[in-house]
Amino acid sequence: MNYDERLAAEEKMINEEFQALLNDYLNSNHRRKVEIITKAFNVAKEAHKGVRRRSGEPYIMHPLAVARIVSREMGLGSTSISAALLHDVVEDTDLTVEDIRMMFGDKIAQIVDGLTKISSGMFGENVSAQAENFRKLLLTMSEDIRVVLIKIADRLHNMRTFSSLTPAKQFKITGETMYIYAPLAHRLGLFSIKTELEELCFKHEHPDIYAELTRKIEETAAERSKIYENFAAPVREALDKMNIKYEMRDRVKSVYSIWKKMESKGIDFNEIYDLFAVRIIFEVEPGMDEKKQCWDIYSAITDIYKLRPDRIRDWLSQPKANGYQALHLTVMGPDGKWIEVQIRSRRMDDIAEKGFAAHWKYKENRVEEDNELDKWLKTVQEILANPSPNAIDFLDTVKMNLFSSEIYVFTPKGEIKTLPQGATALDFAYTIHTRIGDHCLGAKVNHKLVPLSYQLKSGDQVEILTSQSQYPQPEWLNYATTAKARTKIEAALRRQKRKIAEKGQRMLEELFENQPIDNVTYTKILNYYGLEKKEDLHYLIGDNDIKLPENPNVFHKVKKSAPKSENLFVRYMKQAMNVIKKTPSEPKIATNLPKKTDDAILSSTPLIDTKSVYPLKEEQFKKNFIPAPCCKPIPGDKVFGFINDKNEVEVHKRSCETGMRLKSNFGDRIVEVEWGDYRQYSFLASIAFTGIDRIGILSNILSKLSEEVVVNIQSVNVSSNDGIFEGAINVYVHSVEDVNLLCSKIAKVDGVTTVHRLLV
Repeated sequence: MNYDERLAAEEKMINEEFQALLNDYLNSNHRRKVEIITKAFNVAKEAHKGVRRRSGEPYIMHPLAVARIVSREMGLGSTSISAALLHDVVEDTDLTVEDIRMMFGDKIAQIVDGLTKISSGMFGENVSAQAENFRKLLLTMSEDIRVVLIKIADRLHNMRTFSSLTPAKQFKITGETMYIYAPLAHRLGLFSIKTELEELCFKHEHPDIYAELTRKIEETAAERSKIYENFAAPVREALDKMNIKYEMRDRVKSVYSIWKKMESKGIDFNEIYDLFAVRIIFEVEPGMDEKKQCWDIYSAITDIYKLRPDRIRDWLSQPKANGYQALHLTVMGPDGKWIEVQIRSRRMDDIAEKGFAAHWKYKENRVEEDNELDKWLKTVQEILANPSPNAIDFLDTVKMNLFSSEIYVFTPKGEIKTLPQGATALDFAYTIHTRIGDHCLGAKVNHKLVPLSYQLKSGDQVEILTSQSQYPQPEWLNYATTAKARTKIEAALRRQKRKIAEKGQRMLEELFENQPIDNVTYTKILNYYGLEKKEDLHYLIGDNDIKLPENPNVFHKVKKSAPKSENLFVRYMKQAMNVIKKTPSEPKIATNLPKKTDDAILSSTPLIDTKSVYPLKEEQFKKNFIPAPCCKPIPGDKVFGFINDKNEVEVHKRSCETGMRLKSNFGDRIVEVEWGDYRQYSFLASIAFTGIDRIGILSNILSKLSEEVVVNIQSVNVSSNDGIFEGAINVYVHSVEDVNLLCSKIAKVDGVTTVHRLLV
C-alpha cells in the first residue's frame, strides 16, 4: 500500500468511527445536537492533523474512542461528547482555552480546561505533578461532574491501548488507575467501567495469574451453567405466575475480585462459593411501587429455597453512597450450593451500570434518589474549600473517602448518616457539623459513653457530647478517617498554630522594644535556638516552649561559626530520628543516560536510567536494592522499582497498596526491574497452614521441612481450638520456588488441610 492509499484508508477509518459515534448519540434519549458534535470533531481533527499515537494510528482516533465511551457506555450528551473530542487540543496543540471558549462557549471550555494536564515543573522539585493534576481535576469537578466522567473515559481508553508504552510508563498508569480512577468510578456508580479498569490493571501486572484464573473460570462454565439452570427453572415458573416482565441471567465474578478474595482469605479457587450470582431485572408495572415488587420477588424465591439470614443486603431503603439500589439475598440452591440473587428494577440496573450519568435521566421526578451522591459531592467541595497545602496529602485525604464499604448510623432523632467503614465517633461529629466536631468531648453510642476514637458499626445510634472550651487536638488526626474530618481538623490546627505564632512574634518584638528586627538579627536568634524558620521560632515562643532572655543583647554575642545551641537530649533525639545528616530532597533520576555532568561526577552513586531494566543483584552479601518492608517481596514475585530520595531502588510487589500510591504520585521515579539469582542473601517469607489437631503434628511438619534441604526458620506460631489447629512459620528463603517447595512438603503431612504463603 503506497502513501496515498494509506492516507485514504485512514481517512475512511476516521470517518467511519465518527459516524459510529453519531449513531451512538442518535440512538440515545438526548436532544439531537449533531451540529456542535460535528464542529468539535472537525476542530479536533484539524488540530491533531499529522500527529500519531505510539501505536502508529492517527491521534484523532483516541478522542473519538473517548467520545464513544462517554456516549455509549456512560450515556452522556452533546456537551460531554464535544468536550471529549476536544480534551487534548489545549494540551497538545496551539489552541488555547480561550479559543475553545470563543468557538464552543463557557461550559465546554471549562470542562476542557479541567481536563488539561498541568505541566510538570510548575510546582517545584518536591511536588508531585500527578497529585497536582488530580487536585485540579477535582476542583473543576466540584463545578461540573462531567470533567471526572470524561477523564475516567480517557483513562479507560488509555488502559485498553497502552501496550505500546514503556514498562515504567505502564506501571505509572496502572498505579494511578488502581489508586484513583477505579475507586472514583466506583464512587460515581460506573460499575462496569470500574470492573474493566481493575481487570486491565490486573491482567497487565499479573498476566500469569490472570491467564490461570481465566482458564479455571472457562473450565467450570459447564458446571456453573447446570447449577444456574437447576436453580432458575422453578424461579421462572413462580415469576411467570406473578405476571412480572423480567429478565434473569447469571453473572460471573470478575477475575480481579476472585483473586482479591483468594488473597485476602488465603483460599483456593475451588473454595470460592459465590463464584457467580443470579441477577433478576424487572420492569416496573404502571402504578406499582418498585420496592414492593422487589420484596414480592424476594418472597417468591424464599418460598422455594432456604434463605441464609446473615447475607441479606437491603440497599432499597438506604442506597449505597454511589446511588446503587438493589436487594441481595443468598439462598441454598437445589445442588447444595449457596447462590447469591440480586433483585433490581430496570431503573436500578441502569444506574448500577452507568452510575451518575444515569441519575440525570431519572432526576426530574425522583430527586431523592440523588441524595447520597449529592452528599459525597458536597463533601468533596468542602475538602476543596480548605485543601491541604501538600497535594499528595490532599490526594490521600480524598482517597480515604473513595472506599467502597459503607456503614449506616443513626442520629439521636433517627436520621441515617452514611460513613466509610472504620469511621469513628469523631468522624460522625464532623459529619453532623464542623462546629460540633471542633467542640466534641466524647460520644454516647447506643446510650453508652465511648471515646472519640470509638469505631462505629452499622446500626449504631450516636449522640455527640460537646463543650465550648474544647478545641481540636493534634492527636485527633490519629483516629479521624473521613476526608471532611481530617480537613477540618488540619484547618483548625493551622489556625491555632497561626494564633500562637502571632503571639510569639509579638513577645519577641516586645523584647526588642518594638524596634524592627533585621534578617541578620533573626539569623542570630535562629542559630541561638538551633532553628531554621522564623515561623517555628514564633510558634515555640508563643507556646512557651522557648523562654526568651531578659536582654536581647544575648543574641548578638553568638559567633557566626558557633554551632547551633542544643542540649544533649535534643541532640540525642535528632540522632535517633536521623535528621542531623540531611538527605537530598530529590533523587538523581535520569530519564535517559546522559553525558557526564558536574552533578554526575560529584555523585558517588551512579544515575539510574528509568527507561532501562534495572537488574536486582547481590555481591558479597550486599544487594543493590531494598525489599520494601510494606509488602516484603521475594525473588519470583511480580515487582517494580521505586527510586527513593537516596537514589536507592525500593522493590515493591505490583499489588502493594503503598506501591500503588507511589506509582500514582511519582510516575517519573518508577523503573522496571528484573530479579537475579540469589544464593547469599535470603528473604523472609510466612507460610500459614490449618488442619485437624493430633499429637505430634507440629513435629511431623518440622521434620518434613528439614528433608533434603537446610531450612532457616525464624519463628513458629501454632494454636489449637476444639480439635482444629492453625499455624504460621516465618522462614528465610531465596525465591518463590523455595516457598512453593516448602508448602508442598507441609501439605503432605497427615492432618493438614490447607497451606499457603501469607501475602502482606
